[in-house]
Amino acid sequence: MSNQDTQAATLGLAPTMPPAVAAAAHGPISLDDVPLNAFHVKIAGLTFGAHFTEGFALGTIGYALASLNRQMPLDAFWMGMIGSSALMGIFVGSLVFGWLSDRLGRQKIFLLSFLIITAAAFAQFYVSSPSELCLLRVLIGFGMGGDFAVGHAILAEFSPRKHRGTLLGSFSVVWTVGYVVANVLGMQYADASPDAWRWLLASAGVPALIVLILRMGTPESPRWLHGKGRVAEAKAIVLKHFGPNVTLDGGDDDHAAHGHTGFARLFRKDLIRRTVFNCAFFVCLVIPYFAIYTFLPTILKAIHLNDGSGADFLLNGFLVLGALIGIWLTIKLSRRMFLIGSFAVTCLSLIALSLLPESATLAMIVAFAIFTLTMSAFSNLVGVFPPECFPTEVRACGVGLAIACSRLGSAVGTFLLPLGILHLGFHATMMVLAAVLLIGMVVSIAWAPETKHLTLDEASGA
Repeated sequence: MSNQDTQAATLGLAPTMPPAVAAAAHGPISLDDVPLNAFHVKIAGLTFGAHFTEGFALGTIGYALASLNRQMPLDAFWMGMIGSSALMGIFVGSLVFGWLSDRLGRQKIFLLSFLIITAAAFAQFYVSSPSELCLLRVLIGFGMGGDFAVGHAILAEFSPRKHRGTLLGSFSVVWTVGYVVANVLGMQYADASPDAWRWLLASAGVPALIVLILRMGTPESPRWLHGKGRVAEAKAIVLKHFGPNVTLDGGDDDHAAHGHTGFARLFRKDLIRRTVFNCAFFVCLVIPYFAIYTFLPTILKAIHLNDGSGADFLLNGFLVLGALIGIWLTIKLSRRMFLIGSFAVTCLSLIALSLLPESATLAMIVAFAIFTLTMSAFSNLVGVFPPECFPTEVRACGVGLAIACSRLGSAVGTFLLPLGILHLGFHATMMVLAAVLLIGMVVSIAWAPETKHLTLDEASGA
């Protein structure tokens, strides 16, 4: 074995010999069961880079708003609008690009989404009014919505089932790292100069441009090609990247052949339960996540934890730690157990926050830390469940619809949070968010499927 092969084996990858030679040494195997190889890592890297950018772009807004407010005073309406604008864009973009991805292919949207994000991110530097910034944030979100839909779909369609949960769940880790990096930059530089918020917001264009360049030349999903009857093209891609003995099952061709595609397909009898589950659990998870962490400085001020105690650094550290723990739990636990248990823990944490007096500083930090760790950990499942639950011909539509519903809910929650704290107070607002998490737990108990050990066709019921 060569040094390269030894290194590959150490990393858990297939040997670095050409795919055709590697596959020829074995009998026929399914695309779901191929060893993890360098091509898988490349596709994962392209989608992970996108999620870092998206987390970074969303994470910049909290501290940028605080800086912007001193140069361009904002009332509660514009604070809520700008804070939720990208989420509103994701709502529209995930629907539009999810549908287009199932009709036109994954690869085109894979590029177009980041072209939009890159241009809009850099343009934020030149805004002169809250409405201009809000519009650009909507446009950034529009591109993100497309990337969320197609990125989850394309990685799921290339990933072997043994590593699918880890790869899809890692979206959340990388997204969280981007989000925390943006928060740390905001803490350090948001007050560096009157225009610091411009540099902070526009800096998201740098990783976006890098991802856009690296994505050029990405192949189309062979599962999508196969479902469209373009079998020769699908086999050519499989041959090039995985070898001649790898087979591509066409388990969900029948639906596509009969024209059952698009959003209407998601509400047919065999898929409607999964559609409702994915939309509902996603909504209930992200409403408290985005509402709380978009306005983390405001919340820490409301409970008197912005006094130099380091609570903001601690909680951002827990976001990253929780995401990493979530990868391990995704491997070790069943999907259902992880989801239901996490909803319960986060719900109880917010109830504790709503009941604790403001004088109980240490107890509030502990409750907030438990909430942060758990929320970050099981956020990994938003990248796992939707692509596993839908067949190839409507996978991007299904993922897109779940994302759209979640971002609509989180946009409303983010818009209402400053108003809720202002009119209801911090404690009552946390109790409302706890109720949202309780609903998510009940929905998951009733409808969450177990997809952990299934092939992609089996998991989607194809």
